[in-house]
Amino acid sequence: MDSDLFSRRRAERFAQLLDEANGGRRRHARSRADDQLAALVAVGQRLRTEVPAVEVDPDFRTGLRAMLLATAEREGIGAPAAAEPAAQRSTTATTGRGSLLPAVTARRARARGAILVGIAAGAIAVSGISAASENAVPGDALYGMKRSTERAQLALTSSDISRGQLFLDFARTRLGEAAALRGDQTGFSAVLDDMDADTRQGVRLLNSAAVQRSDPAALDAVNSFLTGQRRSVNALLDDATRAERDRARRSLALLDAIRERSDALRAAIACGLPAPAGSDALGPAPAACPPSR
Repeated sequence: MDSDLFSRRRAERFAQLLDEANGGRRRHARSRADDQLAALVAVGQRLRTEVPAVEVDPDFRTGLRAMLLATAEREGIGAPAAAEPAAQRSTTATTGRGSLLPAVTARRARARGAILVGIAAGAIAVSGISAASENAVPGDALYGMKRSTERAQLALTSSDISRGQLFLDFARTRLGEAAALRGDQTGFSAVLDDMDADTRQGVRLLNSAAVQRSDPAALDAVNSFLTGQRRSVNALLDDATRAERDRARRSLALLDAIRERSDALRAAIACGLPAPAGSDALGPAPAACPPSR
């Protein structure tokens, strides 16, 4: 095998080409290795798009969830830390050794924590833990794991378009959680707040990508999301309390604002306006096309 394939420049160029293939910003510079690397990029794309569908066995999911819940309870995950006794605090404060040990212990704990985070991330990818937590809602012992899995997914994305689409997927997930929390006003409102935050993040990334590329394709993803999301948010109004209806209508108002922004950006791209200088929570804020255009 050509040893140059693993040189730094080739590795960096391969990463750039892979990012471009996944929707990242295109770079105009080309290298002599591009033709050779294109075959590897194609393989990467096939691996990404032809992942076999794997169904998790319901019995396995149920058993794993029970095991994780038992472990969380046994290890005290999610429980507040015990307060340090006052006598111990006064003793350590008056001795040099006492002041040094907590710092060393804290550093070791952070190191162990970093190792555990790495192990946990690998376990999530290979053991089906994410499948066990996918139906968790706020208040469940596994809900924190569910959100951590989402953050791991974001860390693995290679372009703003991919991140934007993931955030919109998370917004759909938050909506499903809200439906399960009807009757719990505090939980219902909080999860819709998270849904709206995920929606804004995803829309901002996709709108920005559309403007940077002068290509409305990313706006199609936004509009497709809006169609399904509006229908599902409207369904929350059925048999809802007055407070829940008021909160759901705020999310509907956000979706209306996003639709207006998407239409305005599409028009600005069509008439060739330069990229807007101003932006807000929904991304670039375009000017109107001149009448002559």
